[in-house]
Amino acid sequence: MDRLSTLDAEFLHLEDDGQRLHIAGVCVFEGPAPRFEDLRGLLAGRLDAIPRYRQRVQTVPLELGRPVWVDDPHFNLDYHLRHTALPAPGDRAALERLMARLMAQPLDRTRPLWETWLVEGLEGGRWALVAKIHHCMVDGVSGVDLLMVLLSLSPDEEIPPPTAWTPEPQPSGPALVLDAWRGLAADAGTLVGRLPGAVTDPAGTIRGAVAFGKGLVTFARHLDTVPPLSIEGPIGPHRVWSTSSVSIDDIRDIRRVWGGTLNDVVLMALTEGYRALLTAHGDDLETAVVRTLVPVSTRGDDGHGHPDNQVSAMLCELPVGLPDPIDRLAAIGAEMAERKASGMAEAGSVVTTLGELAPPMVVGAVSRGLVRVFRRLPQRSVTTVTTNVPGPQIPIYCLGHLMLEYLPFVPIAQGVRVGTAILSYNGRVVFGVTGDLDTAPDAGIVAEAAAREIEELAARARAEADGADEGGGDVVTARLAPAPADPPD
Repeated sequence: MDRLSTLDAEFLHLEDDGQRLHIAGVCVFEGPAPRFEDLRGLLAGRLDAIPRYRQRVQTVPLELGRPVWVDDPHFNLDYHLRHTALPAPGDRAALERLMARLMAQPLDRTRPLWETWLVEGLEGGRWALVAKIHHCMVDGVSGVDLLMVLLSLSPDEEIPPPTAWTPEPQPSGPALVLDAWRGLAADAGTLVGRLPGAVTDPAGTIRGAVAFGKGLVTFARHLDTVPPLSIEGPIGPHRVWSTSSVSIDDIRDIRRVWGGTLNDVVLMALTEGYRALLTAHGDDLETAVVRTLVPVSTRGDDGHGHPDNQVSAMLCELPVGLPDPIDRLAAIGAEMAERKASGMAEAGSVVTTLGELAPPMVVGAVSRGLVRVFRRLPQRSVTTVTTNVPGPQIPIYCLGHLMLEYLPFVPIAQGVRVGTAILSYNGRVVFGVTGDLDTAPDAGIVAEAAAREIEELAARARAEADGADEGGGDVVTARLAPAPADPPD
């Protein structure tokens, strides 16, 4: 049986009526929209390449083991494939409202945990696909890989015909328990199997232990509570969602003059977004601390395409007190370099690995208990979440239609009223900002201000570069190391 990892199962344990833990993407295509029957044929022909799409989560009796993936004996593609249309004029605001409503609705735990919506009626004759999938199935990177399985690199790619499929028999309760404990023993054996390496390379083992300890201490040290802000606190079940996009060329221009990485530049711009939102809410920027959780992929080069979660995390404090964007870029570059060197992400990965040995009934009970506590006494250690996932930098097609935009959605949890997903596709970077409808209905301010900051700073960078060229000298305003000539990371 294929068991969920501890991290995958955690996304199920932490979900409740106020926090829906599915991720999503909106793919906007040039028109006209295909026939619904043709889209159904596309998904039917791809199902063999995505076994999870025909599997559901099966819990183990008394939580004596982690949940497992089993074939859904009643799988029906027509249940998961939905069809809707926007009212005229079908503008971006209407699409964002529809997306917010769709994301506020739970996925049916008795069925495979995904939905795909065909959305017609977008302005300009365009149409969209909304891919909604539970976080227990994928992280951001594997979600993009999953999309690449469904779509095409060529407008003329042929769709394989659907094949006959027979679900595997459902396992019995005793079989689930036996397999769970067999799997736990195998996990323990894997860890024990690493001991000979520790004996033969004691110096390396000591270095690894020291690095783990350093990373764990750094992570814990940055979990202290922060002053209360309007964007922290309890959330309801309803959402708002807003997007904006910028050109990767603009980011390159900024890096060329002031250095930093692509991630540094987008975090600098996102900081301006939070400055604008906090100002609108009346928060004091001089005392505000906006600490963001930044997921870090631990997926190896050969891990792409395997649908699960392979992530750790870092904590980064956005310098909202700095009004100058160049100062912010320098501060973020220095902080991210320090975080990477601290071993924080590596320590998180080790903790996740050790978590595989924890009794599932204890993990589930503790996780659900924490959710109940946070509903009454919200945490004030993490202000927001920021995901940054590289998407394909080449054109993608669906049934011969060019994908024009790829818009990401990230869920929010108790205590976090605003979150941002950042995703790149074919020369553009998109900010997708999720907010709690009741307490942060204006979360779109973040997306608007972030995009505006990059556009304005890019224009300034080009002007300074042109001035340096005309004067025959170097750009003297750079405060970071020059950006490398290769594409941004």
